[in-house]
Amino acid sequence: MRKIRFGVLGAAKIARTKVIPGMQAGDLTEVTAISSRTEDSARAVADELGIPKAYGGYETLLADPDVDAVYIPLPNHLHVDWSIRALEAGKHVLCEKPLGLDSKDIARLMEAAAQHPELQVMEAFMYRFHPQWEEAKRLVDAGEIGPVASIQSYFSYFNADPGNIRNRAEMGGGGMMDIGCYNISLSRFLFGGEPDRVCGFVDRAPDFGTDRLFSGMMDFSGRVSTFTCSTQLAGHQRVDILGAKGRIELPIPFNAPPDEPTRLILQREEHKGTDRHLTTIEFPACDQYTVQGDRFAKAILDGGPTPTPLDDALANMRVLEVLLESADAARWITCRS
Repeated sequence: MRKIRFGVLGAAKIARTKVIPGMQAGDLTEVTAISSRTEDSARAVADELGIPKAYGGYETLLADPDVDAVYIPLPNHLHVDWSIRALEAGKHVLCEKPLGLDSKDIARLMEAAAQHPELQVMEAFMYRFHPQWEEAKRLVDAGEIGPVASIQSYFSYFNADPGNIRNRAEMGGGGMMDIGCYNISLSRFLFGGEPDRVCGFVDRAPDFGTDRLFSGMMDFSGRVSTFTCSTQLAGHQRVDILGAKGRIELPIPFNAPPDEPTRLILQREEHKGTDRHLTTIEFPACDQYTVQGDRFAKAILDGGPTPTPLDDALANMRVLEVLLESADAARWITCRS
C-alpha cells in the first residue's frame, strides 16, 4: 500500500521524540526529509532518526517533489505562514496546535486552504485519536453514564526557562496556547458543540507576560466544563466526566505513553442502593502519534474528509480568545457565533 511521504519543517523536541518516531511506525506514513535553519543541524537529526534527506532552510524541503505532506512543529507564531507556503508548494499540511495565534490568523489559513481544495490541512490534536478517547466519546454518546452535566480537567507542568518558546509572549507562548487549548478541545469534543458563555481567571508571569495559570468555566447550555492549566505548577493531568448515572476518569488523558497500557475508569451508580460499580478498561500500548499520522494519511489517500477540519481549529481558538477576554474583564462573556 502506498505511504504518504512526510517532510518535517523544523527539529523541535516534539518532532524528534514523539511525532517522527510515531510516523515512522505508521502503516501509511514515512518521514523522508527534515529541514532546519542550517543543514548541519538538520543532518544531525536525520542521522539520529534515520531520515534520508536533510535540508538547510524550509523552502528547499518544500521544493522537494518527493515530499507529499509536511508536518510543522515550529513555534506558534510561524504556523500559519509556513502552512500557507506549504499549500502553495502543493503539500498537504499537518500542523501543531494551536494552528494560529488567533482566530484571524486561522481564518487567513482557511482562505489559503480554500484555494487548494485538493490538499488536506489538519491541526495536530493527537489525543483524539487514542483509543481511550474514542471509547470515552462512545460511552458518553451512548448514554452509559447518563446525561453528562460536568467535565473537570487539569493539565500542568513547571517551566520557568526564559528562553523557552512557551514563556515568550511574542511567539504565542503561555499556558492557554500550549495546553489550555486541550481543555477547551476535549470539552467541545465531548459535549458536541460550542459553549454559550465562559468565565476565566488568569495569573500572568510578571517576567514573561504570559499566562502561567488559567482557570476557566464554560457553560454549554446548563452543562459545565471547568479546567485549570498552568506552566508553573507541579506536573499533572486528569479528566473527569460526570453524568447522572456514572463517571468516566482518564488518568493520563493527553500524554498517553506509547509503550504502556492506558486505563479508563468507568463508574456506574446504582441508585436503588448505595453501590458503586467501578470498571477499569485497559487499552493495549498505542502510539497516538502513529494513529494520528495514519488517519491523516488515509484522508489524503482516499480524498476523504479531514479527521479534524479547519472549522474545528477556528472554533477552538474563538473559545480560547473569549476565555482570555473574560479573565481580563473579570466577568462572564457570551460567546459569539
